[in-house]
Amino acid sequence: MTAKLKVRVGSYSVAGLKDENQDSLGHFIPENLNLLSAKGAAFALADGVSSSAEAKQASQACITGFLEDYYSTPDSWSVKKSGGKVLTSINTWLYGQSNQFRDASRGLASTFCGLVIKSTTAHIFHVGDSRIYLLRNNNLEQLTIDHRIQMPGQKEYLGRAMGVDYRLDIDYKTLPVELGDLFFISTDGVHDFVADKKLQQILTSHDEELAKICEQIVELSLQTGSNDNVSCMLLRVDELPSQDVDEVFAKLTELPFPPELYEGVILDGYRITRELHASSTSQLYMAIDTDTEQKVVIKTPSVNFEDDPAYLERFQLEEWAGRRIDSPHVIRTIEQLRPRRFLYYVMEYIEGKTLEQWIEDNAGKEPDLTVIRNIVSQAVSGLRAFHRMDMLHQDIKPGNIMITPEGLVKIVDFGSTNIAGIADISTPVERKELLGTKNYTAPEYLLDNPGTSQSDLFALGCIAYEMITGKLPYGDKLSRASTSAALHRLKYIPISTYVSNIPHWVDKAIRTAVQIDPANRYDKLSELETDLRKPNPLFLKEQQLPLIERYPLGFWKILTSILLITNLILLYLMFT
Repeated sequence: MTAKLKVRVGSYSVAGLKDENQDSLGHFIPENLNLLSAKGAAFALADGVSSSAEAKQASQACITGFLEDYYSTPDSWSVKKSGGKVLTSINTWLYGQSNQFRDASRGLASTFCGLVIKSTTAHIFHVGDSRIYLLRNNNLEQLTIDHRIQMPGQKEYLGRAMGVDYRLDIDYKTLPVELGDLFFISTDGVHDFVADKKLQQILTSHDEELAKICEQIVELSLQTGSNDNVSCMLLRVDELPSQDVDEVFAKLTELPFPPELYEGVILDGYRITRELHASSTSQLYMAIDTDTEQKVVIKTPSVNFEDDPAYLERFQLEEWAGRRIDSPHVIRTIEQLRPRRFLYYVMEYIEGKTLEQWIEDNAGKEPDLTVIRNIVSQAVSGLRAFHRMDMLHQDIKPGNIMITPEGLVKIVDFGSTNIAGIADISTPVERKELLGTKNYTAPEYLLDNPGTSQSDLFALGCIAYEMITGKLPYGDKLSRASTSAALHRLKYIPISTYVSNIPHWVDKAIRTAVQIDPANRYDKLSELETDLRKPNPLFLKEQQLPLIERYPLGFWKILTSILLITNLILLYLMFT
């Protein structure tokens, strides 16, 4: 039977010897199982900086903002991206509010500790000197590092906090969660006055209500001299989500594969008109919606994989991803209002040709940089739509880019898309990364390293090169390289090897995009887009390439002519 995440929580917070309790804490455990699975359970504690008159407002803004806004982020986002974006937004608001006050003592600043348990992983966000501990197997471990600055005279100051700077440096870490784990979150008013050894003793020797344990720890901190607000939270993991392989497979196969499709067959209200494409992994059909007479494309799974849970999950995630991306430069997945009896999904029909066909049609012609720049810019817009949703396409190639007769560019095919928010969720299904075509696959994938947005950038750089030259930047050698040494032996082939009238700075822009080491590539797609349109001053300052690289054909012609003349002179001298 499928188990879900179950966490018990208790907390206690008092002002202590102070007039106002400037600490804030809270948690949210979704009752909706889909939300619990997609986003997890969140717990947070904040300690407003006591030197500020607005400390309570600051700490409460951190807690309320985090618990509300985290669950409003897209479910395709990873926990790391969701939490980081939310905290950065809160920090910007706090900093902006502080700047409205002329009196520095009214600045809004607070520490923050956040814990999100999603699937079987704990995600920790930390700023300041509040702490998160883990008690496991009767051993207590501090999971966070205090952001304090030691000054002469044994004085300490808070080195990092929410709201003190427009930039925010967040400590983030993850760890696997085990059944029975006990997480303890506290402000400095508690842990500065209760030694870790004593804290461990209390947590291991009591099995009562968590709130009562928190109250006991708070009272002990006051008894031992705490003169600050005192707050803490305890949460115990009573059950972890788990799925039986058979249960997962049963869910994945709820809908049967479609029957054989051919012209005239009606599938759930879609009349098949013709087969567009068939491969070992899927089929594409053009169809007409009988209700609207709209042309659509239907994608069906291959019967070769009807007993493969990894394939079935990925096929269903294609539609999941497509439904969440909204861009004129990405193929649109159509929501089906009629009941579905079979496993397939529906997309818009795009009139036009693939970029692969466009490249073939323009082979041998002088490259038109204006057209090429326009295609790259539209592809960049499409890829940004993926990246904004924390997705990587992972199979950008000319065959997966469509161009309409009007010149509109659309990225197609979600078959290899990596979804960070889904990757956060554990599953008994063995997920396999489906790499795209090796000639366009970023080198990091070939070394079994994770991809980033720079990986999609690499593929786009290869395509830009191919549109200009009809060739690939490393020839066919990239597809044969499988080790780090082999990859770093690859040599970029300058565009001037094939085309002589392309500006050096255009070649340099593409060369930067397709660097073997991601650290040497552009960080952002927009950098490639910009540098293709106007010269990057850094490229213009660089020393000019040798003649052999700028004009290889001309170089060899000149060299051959010189050798011929030299030989003729020598022959003349020998016989005269």
